[in-house]
Amino acid sequence: MRDPRPPARPPVTRLGCLVLVRNRRGDVLLVDPDYLDGMILPGGAARPNEPPHRAAARHLHAETGLNLRLSQVLALDFTPADRYLERLNLVFDGGTVRDGTRLTVPPQHRSGLLGARFVPVHELPAVMAPAQAARVAEALTGRDLPLLLHGQRTV
Repeated sequence: MRDPRPPARPPVTRLGCLVLVRNRRGDVLLVDPDYLDGMILPGGAARPNEPPHRAAARHLHAETGLNLRLSQVLALDFTPADRYLERLNLVFDGGTVRDGTRLTVPPQHRSGLLGARFVPVHELPAVMAPAQAARVAEALTGRDLPLLLHGQRTV
């Protein structure tokens, strides 16, 4: 018989909260972390009990200076454990920013980022790891999912 009590230490699963931002030409905003080969979408892990859209917005602001409201999920991607713990990645729609939007990337010694820039869609496979590029390609299909918190839209 299964014990109905919650485990004292629930298993750890990271929740990745990423943001897909485009410019008017359709280029995708990527950041270049010094700890990975290739560029990635801005974002990072949610803190315990942090709503995922707020975590994504927090990381986006910290990495690029952009302050956006996020309410739509474009893709949901489960990544099995490798050198990190297994995790679930949500890709939020950051919308389209105006041409000339200024990006503010913190110094590398504080952020672990070499920079950020908009990359044309056709160049994504050349600058991203295959799984990262595939995630972005799926997010770009235009099929969106509503973000719900306890069954209610976040907007």
